[in-house]
Amino acid sequence: MQDRLDDLKSAFELFESRGRVGLQGTEAVAGPSSLRSFKFDIGKKQKNPSLQLVFRDYPGTYHNTNATKEQQSFVETVLRESAAVLIPIDAPALMEEKGKYHDRLNRPQQIKDAFKKAYRNIDSPKLIIFAPVKCEKYLQSEDTAKELSRRVKEGYAELLEYLQSENLKSWIASVITPIQTVGGLVFSRIEPDEAGTPDFYFRKINYRAEYSPVDSEQLLRYLLSFLLKLHLHQRNTGFFSFIRDWIGSDDHLKEAVKKFSRGCKNTDGFTVLAGKNWLS
Repeated sequence: MQDRLDDLKSAFELFESRGRVGLQGTEAVAGPSSLRSFKFDIGKKQKNPSLQLVFRDYPGTYHNTNATKEQQSFVETVLRESAAVLIPIDAPALMEEKGKYHDRLNRPQQIKDAFKKAYRNIDSPKLIIFAPVKCEKYLQSEDTAKELSRRVKEGYAELLEYLQSENLKSWIASVITPIQTVGGLVFSRIEPDEAGTPDFYFRKINYRAEYSPVDSEQLLRYLLSFLLKLHLHQRNTGFFSFIRDWIGSDDHLKEAVKKFSRGCKNTDGFTVLAGKNWLS
């Protein structure tokens, strides 16, 4: 993770940067079995952790038509078993040139198909977070923030419609959380190469601009708010007993999560799309 942080900061070495602003795609040279888990323990300092959050990621190529059965099965299992799913959205690809590169880079159709496979028989609440990244340019005013939110709804209309189908809507909470990935860079322009592959350029807002991400903690605020709600809703049943176990016996953690969750934003492009009852 320190390496990835260094990559992000390196984008500020030049006034204008080309490409993915220091972001590298997830790789799995030896297949799904080689993908690491990122584990975070939560609890009182100097005490055994009360809760462990496990984050999984996988290469975007697992959504390609030539993905192996093993890769497809991995995606289906991860989506089905996770309490929450984060969908990062390349904001410039969605917003610029009327969304010309949205399908190529964000793969909304393939992502919808993956959810259709994984969510066929779900019987527990799920949180879906649509997270536009590299969106500094589009959060400069209330109007542009609203436009970003509108374009996310438009760009993922089929998936959102599926998530609101009769068998799913009572289980699904979904939100839009725009993340200013590095803070000091804004989208500048697109230059396609000879093969038509787009190069995205980003420039510093001024020569002194430094790495200063904005709202990246909102993902965790919404996630913990969702988990706390599950605990409060199901504390008298065996359903989601793992949540009851950790939070029921740790009042200090419950209070900390409550306080942290109150900071969930719902303005400036942050939008609860569905399932507000699972987040309040």
